[in-house]
Amino acid sequence: MEAAARGNKKLQERVPIRRTAWRLADLAILFLLLALLLHRVLHDSGAPWRRAALACEAWFTFMWLLNVNAKWSPVRFDTFPENLAERIDELPAVDMFVTTADPVLEPPLVTVNTVLSLLALDYPAAGEKLACYVSDDGCSPLTCYALREAARFARTWVPFCRRHGVAVRAPFRYFSSTPEFGPADGKFLEDWTFMKSEYEKLVHRIEDADEPSLLRHGGGEFAEFLDVERGNHPTIIKVLWDNNRSRTGDGFPRLIYVSREKSPNLHHHYKAGAMNALTRVSALMTNAPFMLNLDCDMFVNNPRVVLHAMCLLLGFDDEISCAFVQTPQKFYGALKDDPFGNQLEVSLMKVGRGIAGLQGIFYCGTGCFHRRKVIYGMRTGREGTTGYSSNKELHSKFGSSNNFKESARDVIYGNLSTEPIVDISSCVDVAKEVAACNYEIGTCWGQEVGWVYGSLTEDVLTGQRIHAAGWRSTLMEIEPPAFMGCAPNGGPACLTQLKRWASGFLEILISRNNPILTTTFKSLQFRQCLAYLHSYVWPVRAPFELCYALLGPYCLLSNQSFLPKKTVSTSH
Repeated sequence: MEAAARGNKKLQERVPIRRTAWRLADLAILFLLLALLLHRVLHDSGAPWRRAALACEAWFTFMWLLNVNAKWSPVRFDTFPENLAERIDELPAVDMFVTTADPVLEPPLVTVNTVLSLLALDYPAAGEKLACYVSDDGCSPLTCYALREAARFARTWVPFCRRHGVAVRAPFRYFSSTPEFGPADGKFLEDWTFMKSEYEKLVHRIEDADEPSLLRHGGGEFAEFLDVERGNHPTIIKVLWDNNRSRTGDGFPRLIYVSREKSPNLHHHYKAGAMNALTRVSALMTNAPFMLNLDCDMFVNNPRVVLHAMCLLLGFDDEISCAFVQTPQKFYGALKDDPFGNQLEVSLMKVGRGIAGLQGIFYCGTGCFHRRKVIYGMRTGREGTTGYSSNKELHSKFGSSNNFKESARDVIYGNLSTEPIVDISSCVDVAKEVAACNYEIGTCWGQEVGWVYGSLTEDVLTGQRIHAAGWRSTLMEIEPPAFMGCAPNGGPACLTQLKRWASGFLEILISRNNPILTTTFKSLQFRQCLAYLHSYVWPVRAPFELCYALLGPYCLLSNQSFLPKKTVSTSH
């Protein structure tokens, strides 16, 4: 009993949201759709356009039924981070993952701001309990250089944020406006001016850097990047900041750069492969029981976000109730009135909270806190969670690294050391072993362990695997929002994202990962299955909507009708 074992004050509360009017409206629409179908069946003239209308309306009814199921039981989770004060010393460590893949599409300065916002988080003993890992699938010396410079800047940035209670700790957002201050804020103004000047210098150093100069004059620090290709290079791991070796007392998290090995002869599985490599590397260096993953363009908007997440991860009577904590995706810089729907407001306010009341919200790929043991494929049972019983099973699941298998065993059975890590640099060589491109061959990585391969929407598929193992998840909505990202600001960019989602959902729908099969043979709850189907069949609706839209013009041109008439003869 996690919550009971740590005190009597509650850390979270599950609050049902009353939506009586919405439910009545949903049922009324469902009734009208069913009545229309009944009318079609009873008054079928056999005309092809009427049969087409019947097929489309049957599809719309099915979609509405899935929609009603997803929205029917909305909940919210309130968190009480102030109640963590009694257990500050017991708060667990968290490994934070940031992923980037292309220094052109994702400029290093964007990644730097995300990393700086993570390094400045409010968390007790952050220097010992937090570690930030950056995965660079582009294997760019520019990204590595930018992160090294960011670590130097963080020595003054993090104390400044904590001393003055800075709310938004991504420098590019913080310095985009002039703060309000009074006559007594002379010291703050002096500090603010100094920090802005230092940040501008950081920006100039990063933007003025070029790859040839770094490789020629980097003093050997970037020698590992010589003669590498983006899709063909060895593993590169660099400890850019190890807090335990600091003599200045700076209490901000460790910073580690990781570029996993790639070979043109082996598939690297894109972001899912990068996340699995980070999971293994971090297990050998810091092995925190919880992990946060962020895209490189999503910065921390609420510095207390980890404390709020701990309220959910530690606040239930059993850990099965919270395998992962997903935060809503919020964006800055969106167009007025959000014409492309990037903010996903309707999806969150209606469908998202409803799904949170079932087996749990979907995993969205960013802004999510995970239990490491769940990512390792732990199943739930009557006695709680069930692990792996033998070394042979550990080997088949996790691979050949004895160091990694030992770290996995510690996480699964809760035998994590409470002693501070002395020097993570000594773990670099063994960490490179598990980041090799052939390490996963003959193992369960990408199937039963880690992020799942086989779909462009690997995040949703991974969340489904977790739910299918019997776990639940929670939606965390806090103010101000936990994370903020940059929304696509044009039609082509939005269409590209929608195409990716549609392709990924169709891949899952027609594969062995179909939620109907998962419900039949595993532990995915039936209503959760319908909620997943509600998303997966979304791309399939296009032919039905197009057909129904064309029926009107066709019938006008052919002097026919596919809609019910005002009166129907009783002779029928």
